[in-house]
Amino acid sequence: MGVFALTLRLFHAEVRKLLLIIGLAVSFIILFQCFSFSYGKIFVPSPTSKISVVKLVSNATTLNDSNMAELFVNVVANDTNGSDPEEEARYKHNTLEANTGSDSSSEVNRYLDGSFSKFKDQNSHERKSKPRITQVAAKGLQSSNLSSGTSSSLLGANLPSQRNAETSIGTQHTNFKPLQIESAISVSQMNSLLLQSIDSSRSLRPRRSSARDRELLSARQEIGNARVSRKVPVLHASVYQNISKFERSYEMMEQILKVYIYKEGVKPIFHLPKMRGIYASEGWFMKLMEGNKKFVVKDPRRAHLFYLPFSSNMLRSALNGQDFQHVKDLQKYLKDYVELIAGKYSFWNRTGGADHFLVACHDWAINLTKNIRSCIRALCNSNAAKGFEIGKDTTLPVTYIRSMEAPLENLGGKPPSERNILAFFAGGMHGYLRPILLQYWQNKESDMKIFGPMPRDVEGKRKYREHMKSSKYCICAKGYEVHTPRVVESIYYECVPVIISDNYVPPFFEVLNWEAFAILVQEKDIPSLRNILLSIPEEKYLEMHARVKLVQRHFLWHKRPVKYDLFHMILHSVWYNRVFHIKTR
Repeated sequence: MGVFALTLRLFHAEVRKLLLIIGLAVSFIILFQCFSFSYGKIFVPSPTSKISVVKLVSNATTLNDSNMAELFVNVVANDTNGSDPEEEARYKHNTLEANTGSDSSSEVNRYLDGSFSKFKDQNSHERKSKPRITQVAAKGLQSSNLSSGTSSSLLGANLPSQRNAETSIGTQHTNFKPLQIESAISVSQMNSLLLQSIDSSRSLRPRRSSARDRELLSARQEIGNARVSRKVPVLHASVYQNISKFERSYEMMEQILKVYIYKEGVKPIFHLPKMRGIYASEGWFMKLMEGNKKFVVKDPRRAHLFYLPFSSNMLRSALNGQDFQHVKDLQKYLKDYVELIAGKYSFWNRTGGADHFLVACHDWAINLTKNIRSCIRALCNSNAAKGFEIGKDTTLPVTYIRSMEAPLENLGGKPPSERNILAFFAGGMHGYLRPILLQYWQNKESDMKIFGPMPRDVEGKRKYREHMKSSKYCICAKGYEVHTPRVVESIYYECVPVIISDNYVPPFFEVLNWEAFAILVQEKDIPSLRNILLSIPEEKYLEMHARVKLVQRHFLWHKRPVKYDLFHMILHSVWYNRVFHIKTR
């Protein structure tokens, strides 16, 4: 009996220890969930052991004109297709915009329960070693407006109405500072990279020199030796890096350039241009290129350049379909296409793809085309820090086309004397930068009209245009990626662009002198934005405004292309980069 009693006491002691351990473990899990919630993420295991979609209201911003607000939501998405959850959310958000012609909408919440706010660390190592706190979530924490009741309600499928969110972002200025970021590539550094790429081209030397190669070499020599010319009165030297070179290069392009378009590839990914929405640039170019009779040849042996007529937007739309379950499937699809044409024709292998080009405007295009990046890529997402090669690749302008029949509708703006607004911005809180812009400048100064998303109805769109037409400077702040349609919109409405997007290579950088008609502000200088603009003398502003009007012709789509328009400028950039990168034995 004594042994039995001792054994029983020991057993009870072990049970108590086990219960204590279990209790501590449960307490730790509860504390961990609370800790995770406070940092903007809650991890809830799903039946498939994947991370479930969990929503967190992190902030809302009041719109001055409509007293409405947008609900900002952080989403942790199921990684069922191998794509980055943030990119998956971004794609769905942008697809909705492209289809609805809106910049931000209540439909966004129906299509996707929010949009990501990207946290940008000093470097990728720090990102891996520290808790990931989004900028928007950080502001939400500072405001201390998130109660446990609010967080619990968000675990379900229903989200509060957009109209019910009325917290003003402008009231949270205290103790908010922009993140320290990696040093941006300056314009002078971009120019140096451009010159270096010309001096030390990585283009593959052709296996044999052809008549087309000799024509390009001859053109390069003539362009390099170009003298000052006044033959083209519509061109003004102040907006070009070198007007003589541009004038001669454009002339040579018109005289000799021939392009072969591969017939291979099936719709809708190939040969089906989409000409409305935020990704319309690639569709307009495809439509006009395939219908062109001046440059296009049927005999590939006559061609200097070879066009791969695919749509990055349509390719991305195919993900999660029958044939594509993973981002790598899309990359492989393009690689297989190139292998198909390389096996059928000799031209890709002859130069390693250096005389081939593609035109792609989707955010993902720079990643989707990485397996075929030896060709010339005209990309909207021209991020010099993420794989865009200055001198080989060229920037495709983002043109938000709302009407195929009237792409130039509402062109122009007020004269400088009637532009009473110093700076204007309105748009959705895409990415990490725009919340910082609003944090510093929304409702701060009467001459700084800095808003969140404006209403999407006819009146809201009219007000957006009128603000651009009435402002001296239009803020072109990056969204999820470095590019934004506001750069071209500013030029349309004759408003001097203020580009805030580190490492963004502006369109036609090879020939245009962007510092002559635009202001490039580093992201870290957002707190000084107003002082920077006020420091510009009135005389200089008037010169820049006049130059915006001079350069405008290069950013216009015409259903029938005209000289120096956007179609010709895109083609010229591809031509120019090829001419200055060709190598022969």
